[in-house]
Amino acid sequence: MEQSETHDQDLHKEAGSDAASDELTDQVAAELTGETAVAETTDEQPEAVLLEEEKPKDEIDIQIDLLKDPDWVVRREAAITLGEMADERCVEPLCQALRDGDWQVREVAVDGLGQIGSPAVELLLKLLRDWDVRKYAIGALGKIRDERVLDPLMLQLRNDEFKDDATNALVELGAPALSRLIVALKDKDELVRKQAVLALGRIKHTDAIDPLIDMLADKDWFTRLTAAAALEAIGDDRGREAIKPLTKDSDMVVRMRAERILAKWKKQPANA
Repeated sequence: MEQSETHDQDLHKEAGSDAASDELTDQVAAELTGETAVAETTDEQPEAVLLEEEKPKDEIDIQIDLLKDPDWVVRREAAITLGEMADERCVEPLCQALRDGDWQVREVAVDGLGQIGSPAVELLLKLLRDWDVRKYAIGALGKIRDERVLDPLMLQLRNDEFKDDATNALVELGAPALSRLIVALKDKDELVRKQAVLALGRIKHTDAIDPLIDMLADKDWFTRLTAAAALEAIGDDRGREAIKPLTKDSDMVVRMRAERILAKWKKQPANA
């Protein structure tokens, strides 16, 4: 009887030892395979996600969200704020705002991109390929003093649809566009020559006087007319003398304009 009890106790001890051994084996195997680490990582993930969700948005993110507001006034104010922040993160949202359904939002988005400046150039140049927003992209590029904007804007002078927008942009750039516009006076494309003359007359830089005087002999009457008007706008004495022969121009409209310009100048004292 005692032997039977002793035998049973030995069996229990062996079973307990086997169970402990199995548990130890499982633990070692789990550590080797990384299952424990995965389990621990998995347990920690919900807390990390929760912390990320609770992270407050910064002011830029808030304003970007407001660009989607149904009220155009809110969208407009958000676009103005993003422009004033002048952060590179604001470039893409403001470029998207160029497609806004309200023109007032589009206009302030153009101004905002101009305020951000060079960081916006690359994306704006890509938007020149998109007819729907090209007008606004051109306007924004005209507000950025960056060498990269000049040639693409000059190219738009050849586009009858957007030539006036490009001219306005080049005028806004002013002196940096001067040399390219002077070269454009000799372009084979009549449209480009006309737009260059118009732009130089509005920039009113004295470096353009001699090239504009040369344009008074252009074969196109309208180019001669706009060259005379450009010289009038600059107001230099060299322009006065150069315009005088146009009073005998073959085109009546050019003659009339030249006479009116000279009559106006007679009422003003000559520049020293």
